[in-house]
Amino acid sequence: MEHETRQPEVRKTDEEWRAILSPAEFHVLRQAGTEAPWTGEYVSTKAKGVYRCRACAAELFASDTKFESHCGWPSYWSPLAEDRVRLIEDKSLGMQRIEVRCAACDSHLGHVFEGEGYPTPTDLRYCINSVSLRLEPAE
Repeated sequence: MEHETRQPEVRKTDEEWRAILSPAEFHVLRQAGTEAPWTGEYVSTKAKGVYRCRACAAELFASDTKFESHCGWPSYWSPLAEDRVRLIEDKSLGMQRIEVRCAACDSHLGHVFEGEGYPTPTDLRYCINSVSLRLEPAE
C-alpha cells in the first residue's frame, strides 16, 4: 500500500465543518473518531450505488466492492480509484494501522487492513464508518 501526501482540495475551518456536520459526523470525520460497531446505517445494507464522503460528497466506494466482513462496520475491498483516498500510518491507541482519509477534504473515514484472508480480489478490507459516508442509490 502506498501512502499519499497530496493536499486536500476542500478546506474549511473547524467552525465551518461544525456548521454543516452533526456532532457525530464531526467527531468521526474531523476528529478521527469511530462509531460504535453494528450501529451504522450501512453495516448491512445491500443497496446498489456509490458511497460518497459525507463531508464533501466526493465519490469514494462503489456498492459492488462492499462485502460482508462481520466486523461491525461497512467493508469494501477497494475504493473507486486509488486517488479517492489517502492512506496514513496511524500509531494511535497502541496499535499500528493504516488510516483511510478522503483525498478531497482530508476527512477520516476509517482504516484499511491487509492479509486477513477474506475472499476478495485485493485481500484488503477498507473498514469505514457509516457516519462518514452517504449512499447515492443507483437509478
